[in-house]
Amino acid sequence: MDKLEAIWLDGKMVAWDDARVSVLTHTLHYGVGAFEGIRAYKRGSGETAIFRLREHIERLYDSAKILSLKIPYELEVLEKACADILKVNGLDEGYLRPLIFLGDEKMGLYAPDNTVHVSVIAWKWGAYLGEAALERGIHAKVSSYTRAHINSTMAKGKVVGHYVNSILAKREAKAAGYDEAIMLDANGYVAEASGENLFMVRRGVIRTPSTAQCILEGITRDTVITLAKELGYTIVEGFISRDELYTADEVFLCGTAAEITPVREIDHRVIGRGARGPVTQKIQARFFDVVRGTTPDHPEWRARV
Repeated sequence: MDKLEAIWLDGKMVAWDDARVSVLTHTLHYGVGAFEGIRAYKRGSGETAIFRLREHIERLYDSAKILSLKIPYELEVLEKACADILKVNGLDEGYLRPLIFLGDEKMGLYAPDNTVHVSVIAWKWGAYLGEAALERGIHAKVSSYTRAHINSTMAKGKVVGHYVNSILAKREAKAAGYDEAIMLDANGYVAEASGENLFMVRRGVIRTPSTAQCILEGITRDTVITLAKELGYTIVEGFISRDELYTADEVFLCGTAAEITPVREIDHRVIGRGARGPVTQKIQARFFDVVRGTTPDHPEWRARV
């Protein structure tokens, strides 16, 4: 990661190298913290816009609420911090990482009075799974690691400690020569990838796991559903079995980092034609036009910087 000028920390812009915390920081030891991943895009008009900033910050507050953490700032303060950190660091495009974490006043599992700290970090980040993957697609592996049960880790929160589960799955997949892991839930149904929501296409119908399952309620997922419906596609949310993925016409992943990434092979089974399918391509093109192009559609999704 390239070092930039500043990080927003507890209400102030702090020099990058001065944004430090104690090794006794509670979240470092126990994982009780919340974060968001947000992208800012430079559009065809030349303006910089943060994509669905309000929804991301609202989800950050929801994640904190799930953890019984009170963020010591109003929502609008963090929205402004996200815009300001881009300006201070001279970024016309970038990835934003708001982070809520607990201080170092007390160790042990029960530390109800530790200070709740907030930081907002920005950096340059290209396509998460690689630029070529956006067109050619990736190889995925169904993980041996199960996505945590819906009543185990509160999957609707984007919680720091939850991602150990995802990291184990990702590392297993990469070590075996794959690009990404696909995780099943405790009942054996498809949940999501290590850091992305999943969609499949069969006979012209787009399917995706339900938010009643142990998946993150992805903001890019919601974007895909909206855009796909506008394009005239039928969306079905519900259970997907592993073998249904193998026989799908198309599979693609989506997320803030991954954007819209096709999957061309799962467990050595070629998906469809083994290339980005026509439905994926249309949704992907529509998505990039909304975030980076010149379409005036969905201005409510773009916060100008």
